[in-house]
Amino acid sequence: MAETRTPADTEDQPAPRFAWSNMFVRPEDDPRSEGGFHDERSMLVGYLRDYRLTLELKCADLDAEQLARRSVPPSKMSLLGLLRHLAEVERSWFRRVLAGQDAPKLYSPEGERDGAFDGAVGDPAVVEEAWRAWRSEVAFAEDLVAATPDLATRARMSDGGEISVRELLLHMIEEYARHCGHADLLRERVDGRVGQ
Repeated sequence: MAETRTPADTEDQPAPRFAWSNMFVRPEDDPRSEGGFHDERSMLVGYLRDYRLTLELKCADLDAEQLARRSVPPSKMSLLGLLRHLAEVERSWFRRVLAGQDAPKLYSPEGERDGAFDGAVGDPAVVEEAWRAWRSEVAFAEDLVAATPDLATRARMSDGGEISVRELLLHMIEEYARHCGHADLLRERVDGRVGQ
């Protein structure tokens, strides 16, 4: 039996927009690649770069309140929370695990999982700091991977296991793919844009 939606079900939702009005950039201006990767390294690095750019596109042109809006209740997720979470993920894997640095967490003290989401409030200073942190962690990760000649290079994790750069890049692609899916839903609920 098909579910019937009442006007009350949709009254707090933005009207969907179609055609060019819902695109973040015209295809010819899209900063993401169209594939064409020729080896394993360029493929892994390229797909991760494209997902990072997708996150930026999903957050584009929103003010601090919109970025912090938890638009898919009862979830704590917001676009700003995702940005902060992914800055933390980048930092954890690339600085702490791969580079072996003693880098403190950005948003969640040890034992707390949701600090990146709980502290994602509609304050322009919080948004600016989140973008700065995320861009800094992405730049560090990109430089570290570029300076690592062998994707089979292994690093020790906190649980005593090991992970290769290859596996870490695959994990990060999966992490971003999942969260870009969340970002699709969050953004559509904020202003109706579904984008590409």
